[in-house]
Amino acid sequence: MHYKKPVSVLVVIHTVALDVLLLERARHSGFWQSVTGSQEDDEPLLETARREVREETGIEAAAADFIDWQLTNRYEIFAEWRYRYAPGITHNTEHVFSLCLPEQISVTIAPDEHLSYRWLPWREAAAACFSWSNRDAILELPDRLAQGTTPS
Repeated sequence: MHYKKPVSVLVVIHTVALDVLLLERARHSGFWQSVTGSQEDDEPLLETARREVREETGIEAAAADFIDWQLTNRYEIFAEWRYRYAPGITHNTEHVFSLCLPEQISVTIAPDEHLSYRWLPWREAAAACFSWSNRDAILELPDRLAQGTTPS
């Protein structure tokens, strides 16, 4: 079995107006999240972010369009998902990125991963996330825009 690396990205896709794209997990109806995914082999994290955005939404974005927040979160992997990782792996390290789009667009979800998508104002999006790290990243968006650490 090929195990997943316990290193992942979280990519908060949002508009200039701070509407945030959320995806509903296929295996957990009602669990909403931003784009996430594990690093493959020695892939640079920026490339992991680009690949996951492309795979999960169909959005082709240039590397320069992504902002690496230089923020990592470490969390315990849910027991039900640990089989994907090598024996003894219980925690994941997540690297946060964002991608700002001029406006809401239609996306093409990966049906094996997600049931649907929706755009929500940032506060509503944060409240809808099942993941604390995703919620916290969305809540940081206004400050990051004000500081100029995401494109505007």
